[in-house]
This record gives sequence, C-alpha cells and structure tokens, in this order.
Amino acid sequence: MTQAAAGFPPLPFALETPDRYLTFQGIDFEGNMKTVLQHLSRYIDDPAHDNAFWDRFKARLAASEADSATICDKLLLLHSHVYYMVELFEEHDDEAALADLKRLEEECF
Repeated sequence: MTQAAAGFPPLPFALETPDRYLTFQGIDFEGNMKTVLQHLSRYIDDPAHDNAFWDRFKARLAASEADSATICDKLLLLHSHVYYMVELFEEHDDEAALADLKRLEEECF
C-alpha cells in the first residue's frame, strides 16, 4: 500500500529509515506480511503437521483476503497471532522467519 493510497500526506523531508511513530512512509506493509506468511505457510500447510488451531487461522486468513479491507484485516490477524508464530518459528529454529516477523512487528504493529 502506498502512503497516498493510505491517505497519508507526503512529508516535507525524507526519512532515512521507516518510522512508524512519525509516519508510515517507507514501510512495505504488503511485503512484510507476505514474507511472514510465506514462512508460516511452510509449517502450517504441511499435512503431516495438521493442527486445528492453524486450520482456523488459515480460514480466517482466507476470509480476510476476500474482504475489501484486506490489508487491515490481515495485519490485525497477524498481530493477534504473533506470539503463536514466534513459538512455531522457534520450535523449528527458523531464524530467518523470526527476523522477518520482528521486522513486521517493529514496522507495522
């Protein structure tokens, strides 16, 4: 989502790094969510590790993607499940997934 699409006016100066407290400019919400969801899907889409909790998460994710407020709903869903994702990524010693999840938390939540 671009800042213009989100209704944020451009700043009169450039930011060196994204700053969610000052503005959301420079933050790639879609990209951050997509990266974390790719990590997550490697584990929750594996039929050998079927889990009712993650099945419900996938159903809610599909519903959020079908809605017109996709970004906000998907972001809220990820935010409300962050601790479960940390646990899952730690269980699999997935440092890359943990780093990407941390970036999503720091920039978008």
